[in-house]
Amino acid sequence: MPAVILVTNDDGVHAAGLSALAAALNDLGDVYVVAPDREQSAVGHALTLHRPLRVTQVGERRFAVNGTPSDCVNLAVLGLLPERPVLVASGINHGSNLGDDVTYSGTVSAAMEGTLLGVPSMAVSRGEAGEGNFDSAGAVARLVASRVLVEGLPAKTLLNVNVPAGPAGGIRMTRLGHRVYREKIVQETDPRGLPYYWIGAGPPEWNEDEGSDISAVNRGWASVTPLHLDLTHYGALGRMADWESGLNSLLRKRAR
Repeated sequence: MPAVILVTNDDGVHAAGLSALAAALNDLGDVYVVAPDREQSAVGHALTLHRPLRVTQVGERRFAVNGTPSDCVNLAVLGLLPERPVLVASGINHGSNLGDDVTYSGTVSAAMEGTLLGVPSMAVSRGEAGEGNFDSAGAVARLVASRVLVEGLPAKTLLNVNVPAGPAGGIRMTRLGHRVYREKIVQETDPRGLPYYWIGAGPPEWNEDEGSDISAVNRGWASVTPLHLDLTHYGALGRMADWESGLNSLLRKRAR
């Protein structure tokens, strides 16, 4: 019996990138699509805990969920699928997820959720340039997924894959770059004279870094960045060891 592969996204169950990713991985196993019923971009790693989730079958091995990408992965891995998947693939996102943007991305968070559940996981995004097609991103996703299925991934590690809008000149292993949004807030006034705000306006800038994902994609390469879920800064932990006795001493004085 073929292994089960879970495909999800944050652009919604009807997104073109989702269909392209499912098609690209189709011959690697039994592909099941479990995705949000509407766009959930930039929801991060949110879980729905205060209302029930509903699942609607919209096609063969294809399901829509009225929740977040992380909800979809939880439902799929913990009971909706006929067996535990061997891979979670999230995407293909309509727009890149580079550098610091991974902290907001629903696409990347779905892969994080798969990793937390012990399933090798990857997120795939295509650069922003209108609708276009997803052939190049699908081809890169298939190559990376094939390698993951053979070799696996280190514990608590997922892959963040970004492909330029046009054909990729090749694939580079990269680290996260640093993106900066200078004009994040736009203030407008509604018909009643009250202010409202849009977040996320203005093009991002980035620090030039030869080994970063941002640099690779801007030069026409696909980037593959391994991300680790242990956010502990071990160097800082060692340097701050003497804080412990000082803070405890102050705490004891405060308790007297």
